[in-house]
Amino acid sequence: MLRYLAGSCDKDVFISTTAPLNLHAYSDVDWANNKDDYISTTGYLLYLGSTPISWSSRKQRSDARSSTEAEYKALADTASELLWVLSLLTELGHTPKANPVIYCDNLGATHLCVNPVFHSRMKHIALAYHFVRENVQNGKFRVFFVSTDDQLADILTKPLLRPRFDYLLSKLHLSFRPYNLREDINNNN
Repeated sequence: MLRYLAGSCDKDVFISTTAPLNLHAYSDVDWANNKDDYISTTGYLLYLGSTPISWSSRKQRSDARSSTEAEYKALADTASELLWVLSLLTELGHTPKANPVIYCDNLGATHLCVNPVFHSRMKHIALAYHFVRENVQNGKFRVFFVSTDDQLADILTKPLLRPRFDYLLSKLHLSFRPYNLREDINNNN
């Protein structure tokens, strides 16, 4: 963690005043990869235009019986954050012109979002299922499949080799600023 922070002191999030107000998100999970408790890690990135404005990486509250269940729980967390930001933008008078999109790399989870038939083997995720599906049906947002290679939220859910990490970091559209630790310390004193 400290190496990451030391290596990213020159990165900023910059929101342009001319950027489009379109929202989209990437939702991912590292299913049961923690060998201590097998609890999955959820991660999402929420973008306003091409700028990341909200992100999260945390363990899920309970174990998931399948990768689809874990991904669907992650979708529900992502959808909740997306709807909150959408509500905030609407209150500020900036309603996006297009419906937001959530990108997920699990076909089973993306199919559950639009499937009106609820399968009995998925009963244990009923609350998340109804929350996401009802919002998709009401046109609040859409859920699309994205290949694992294009899943930007991977950077938040699992350890990555340096080339993959650098590639995903470049896709976050962070701005670069020269960093001077001595100047930062002097300005804070």
